[in-house]
Amino acid sequence: MATFKAIRIEKADKGTSAQLAQFDEAELMDGDVTVRVEWSTLNYKDGLALTGKAPVVRRFPMIAGIDFAGTVEQSSHPQWKAGDKVVCTGWGMGETHLGAYAEKARVKGDWLVALPQGLSGRDAMAIGTAGFTAMLSVLALEKHGLSPKSGPVVVTGAAGGVGSVATAVLSKLGYHVIASTGRASEAGYLKDIGAAEVIDRNELSGAAKPLAKERWAGGVDSVGSTTLANLLSMAKYGGAIAACGLAAGMDLPTSVAPFILRGVCLLGIDSVMCPIEPRKAAWQRLATDLDRSKLSEITKEISLDQVAEYGPKILAGEVRGRIVVKIL
Repeated sequence: MATFKAIRIEKADKGTSAQLAQFDEAELMDGDVTVRVEWSTLNYKDGLALTGKAPVVRRFPMIAGIDFAGTVEQSSHPQWKAGDKVVCTGWGMGETHLGAYAEKARVKGDWLVALPQGLSGRDAMAIGTAGFTAMLSVLALEKHGLSPKSGPVVVTGAAGGVGSVATAVLSKLGYHVIASTGRASEAGYLKDIGAAEVIDRNELSGAAKPLAKERWAGGVDSVGSTTLANLLSMAKYGGAIAACGLAAGMDLPTSVAPFILRGVCLLGIDSVMCPIEPRKAAWQRLATDLDRSKLSEITKEISLDQVAEYGPKILAGEVRGRIVVKIL
């Protein structure tokens, strides 16, 4: 295959442009494993890259897409051989390294994780970076000592990709999940995937008090800004909030009060450069702790040629759950 289909991002007169195009295999970047990409997905960061709304892309031309599942075609890496089923998320794909919205990808073998037993490539990308991030958040809360006996947990942006998976996983683990969303119409969906309560995000969007009434033992936040500040101020004594997103902004207008008066912890979650062992652990847990029927409920499938039109939709909050992209 001298050329292959890919979503190519180019510099434009004003900003960037993203469109389905032919990409020359000779343009692929250095790497010791070449993968036939079969499935990818659409994450919030992909939306930023596709629309140029934030400077996610650091080189041009770029192939968008920050994660894929596929089959190894060629490998000089000792761990991988032709025919292996693999998953790759993060590591700068779609930002500094040619990404996943393509029929082929060449990456470092050290970036890859074996597709967990029991998961198909489509399942893995229905989970994707968003679901992987949600599971890293759950693991961080568990490491902090949180359990269902600790009390309720809150999930913000609950109808989005991270929030949907976090809600489903935490519910299956036995937690009382309070789902926060700006879309009242999604209340039924959120309860179907495991939310015990659904609250309006406006309850968390005003200026945060240094300390407010204690409401939850832990939380997963993909929103940031005043929402995260409110989660911290409402966390129970000794609680923890896992912060993994910035949909509302990068600022954090809070005080030290939750930390020094209630012993609350803020747990930072990074999925891009996460070391390989925690990656493996998260994927193994996703294979066992995410109800596959719930996964199908939160997933919509699109084709590669539909990706560019869905970029603006995910930024506008018009995407429910997860979008999986069929590449081949």
